[in-house]
Amino acid sequence: MIQQRFPKPQESSTAGLLTRLSAEPPDGRLVFGDERVVDFLDTVSRRLLAPTLTRSHPELAALGFFLRRSRLRRLLSDLANRPAEVRVPRGLVFHIPPANVASLLVYPWALSMLAGNANVVRLPTRGSETTEPLLELLCECAEDAAPAVSHSQSVVAYGRDEEVTAALSAACRLRVLWGGDRTVQELRRFQLGPDVRDLAMADRCSLCAISARSWLAASSSEREDVVEGFYNDAYWYGQAACASPLTVCWIGSPAQAEAARRDFSDRLEAVVAKREPRIEPEIAIQKRVATYGLAAEGDVEAIRHVSNALAIVSLAPGRLLDRWSGTGTFGLATFASLLDLVPLITTRHQTMGYFGLSRAELVSFVEALGGRGIDRLVPIGEALAFEPVWDGYDLVHEFSKLVTVR
Repeated sequence: MIQQRFPKPQESSTAGLLTRLSAEPPDGRLVFGDERVVDFLDTVSRRLLAPTLTRSHPELAALGFFLRRSRLRRLLSDLANRPAEVRVPRGLVFHIPPANVASLLVYPWALSMLAGNANVVRLPTRGSETTEPLLELLCECAEDAAPAVSHSQSVVAYGRDEEVTAALSAACRLRVLWGGDRTVQELRRFQLGPDVRDLAMADRCSLCAISARSWLAASSSEREDVVEGFYNDAYWYGQAACASPLTVCWIGSPAQAEAARRDFSDRLEAVVAKREPRIEPEIAIQKRVATYGLAAEGDVEAIRHVSNALAIVSLAPGRLLDRWSGTGTFGLATFASLLDLVPLITTRHQTMGYFGLSRAELVSFVEALGGRGIDRLVPIGEALAFEPVWDGYDLVHEFSKLVTVR
């Protein structure tokens, strides 16, 4: 049996769930850009932006802004300028979101819903503390949603039941997989139809690059804003989000980089002390084990454990951190030019936050990579801002189908 959590908590069989999702709603099926979906998502947006919720779960404010009616209509209007093609839904989309970022339960689901698809979203067996209040809010909003919305969408929970996963995989027209490399490979065992494929969001890591010259020329208030943004990028999800930076790369001469990184580290230490992020004892222990392990492997030149919430690792030349080493662990590296980073970038690298670098420098960097790694370059402070293009996928395009009409 499946525990359905949205639109209304109840038990259901897999066959019963699929029958409901494929049935004709009393007000007709969803279409691409359906106003009934826009109405529902805008209602969710207004509820998410209520001060009582954003105070306790600030990361949900970003989701609320993303789902605003004006934002959704602007997104749809950008896709409406191809008169020889009609955009239609793909059909049933099966989502398996990650456990560590609750809002990723909603972002891709909302875009797929906006494309007119029926959706089944499987809840992670281990959710975050934000998952339950988010689900409660969604269920409350579903009570007033159009039947076409509530009849075609479902969030479900079930244990390690291979028959359920196999049935949902066989029935879907697109499967969206999030998780570690091993998780993605295990889920790919469940066969899809011959013309169905996966969108896989597997293990990724991220970094940021800062011009040392620009940092030293910036005002104190500008530096404070960047450090605050860096803190949000890194600490909102315990630095475990794929887009959270692991390495800070300083671009410039050794003398400039040393002065800039010392100032940055001091300011970050002050922000961490002020914000007081909660660090579980086992995470603090893991951080020490991981950083000393890096030292034993010859990847670092120095380690400074400021507190349980902050460890600063000076990396050996030619090294980047590419795996999570405990919340608040940051590698520092220096490069004479942004292009010197190119040989170290792999397909595992997703997001690069930046400060003080020109668009021309960033474009040259992307061109030099030739498609090998780095899907997003965003100002520091925007690493976790979800966008319709993610991991190199244009999600609205992936969630819909183009029919040529000449």
